[in-house]
Amino acid sequence: MSNGNRLNNGSERVLKISKESFLNFDISKPETAIILAAGHGKRIKSKTSKMLHQIWGKPTVERVYEACESGLGRVNVIVVVGVKAGDVIDAIGGSHDACFAYQAEQNGTGHAVQVALDFVDRKKYDGIVYIFPGDMGLIDDATISRFKNEFIGSGNDMMVLTGLYGGNYINNTYGRIVRVNYKDVEGNPSGDDNGKVIEIVEYKDIMAMNESENKTFKFNGKTYSYSKEYLLKNNEFNSGVYAIKFKHLQMLINEINSDNAQNEMYITDLISIFNKNGLTVGAVYPDNQNALIGFNNKSVLREMETIARNNAYNKLKDIVDIEDPDDFYIHDEVINQIIEKDKSGQPLDIRIGRGVYLGKGVELNYNLTLKRHAYICGGVVFGKNNVIEENAHLSTYPGQKLILGDNVQIFWGNIIKGNIKIGNNSSIESSVNMTGSDEFPLRIGKNVTIKGTSYLFGSTVEDDVFVEHSVLIKKKVKKVVLENGETQKISFYLPAPVGEDAVKDLK
Repeated sequence: MSNGNRLNNGSERVLKISKESFLNFDISKPETAIILAAGHGKRIKSKTSKMLHQIWGKPTVERVYEACESGLGRVNVIVVVGVKAGDVIDAIGGSHDACFAYQAEQNGTGHAVQVALDFVDRKKYDGIVYIFPGDMGLIDDATISRFKNEFIGSGNDMMVLTGLYGGNYINNTYGRIVRVNYKDVEGNPSGDDNGKVIEIVEYKDIMAMNESENKTFKFNGKTYSYSKEYLLKNNEFNSGVYAIKFKHLQMLINEINSDNAQNEMYITDLISIFNKNGLTVGAVYPDNQNALIGFNNKSVLREMETIARNNAYNKLKDIVDIEDPDDFYIHDEVINQIIEKDKSGQPLDIRIGRGVYLGKGVELNYNLTLKRHAYICGGVVFGKNNVIEENAHLSTYPGQKLILGDNVQIFWGNIIKGNIKIGNNSSIESSVNMTGSDEFPLRIGKNVTIKGTSYLFGSTVEDDVFVEHSVLIKKKVKKVVLENGETQKISFYLPAPVGEDAVKDLK
């Protein structure tokens, strides 16, 4: 067990979970992803773990996790946790078969990878290891899949996913990619080595250099020199994403040391270590530069949220009508559902008002109007031709369904929640609150109108009934036809008060 797994500050639970989680590790899977999620995130200035800050409705570390699963195929995923480890484990462990490695002391990315490999049987496992920062919440499966294919096709032993910084170099705090120049310090041409990756130099190490100082590197028997100014102005940066053949990684990972300005163990040092051992290191750019963004503060997190919203809008803008591209939320699964439904060729005629929230589990249907600030989340299943008015709230508890028939209208401000079915052509007008539980579901028939200040729980209302200003708790409301042929209305039905003795008039 490495130093990163020492008991520290009541970490017994985390260590126990970590050890048990590696039962999920499958040595037959050709890919293993290591997600680095142990950092402090001090600059985010929040009690919430940096890795649990959300981008487009989902914790950033979970977005990285799911992109790895989709982009790599059959993959083991190891999440390195540290600060607020229990929170990260609780957020991810319930819905994914993750392995968790506990880094008790944050001693750099190289140390984190060492910790991640502690429970991997190095004699039995062979494959490719991919390393990802846990705050890279915009990375997508397409970027990861392309990176995987580029690495396998290159024949390299290690590959770095790099980006090109487009802003003022003064603001670029990423590590710089150092490539072989076309000539060495003696003026000799570099030949076939030209452009190969020599090393990654961290920003803080560049800033620690004297203005007149040059960094020199040896590569294949030649020496190359780079000034501080050259390194700072180099806009090719290290994204923190790597692909490495496991057999080389497990042999060389322990050669990383902390001889740098931060006294930390950087995974970037593996590049020079690989080069010294005659192994090849390549680099490739992604098609989508935004996929490489990570965050250390709230302002960048907001920028990432904006990018995620724009991505969602661009996927849907020619399929559904979104009133305000800057003010809506649709869960990724619902976005994919809309895209699949569109493939049928039948117009969806879905209209989404400003501020609408469509969460996980919602099932949409044709000719659906969601007006401003409607909130829909959970197992809500729409029928055709539904209208949900402003500020209505429809949701369920886990495992429940809230099913609307065709031609149903829910008026503004209503709260409809739980195990509920509403029949065709029914109208739930303003100031209505309806709930249904697993034990006491709520069933509303066809052609029903409920209005006024009404509350219904766990009841059954038959077809064609009109209810207003009533409280119906675990009741059966029958359709009663009067002598004149009209259906009996239910108005001002109130249950007997409970606790009447505790209520007195003020004098």
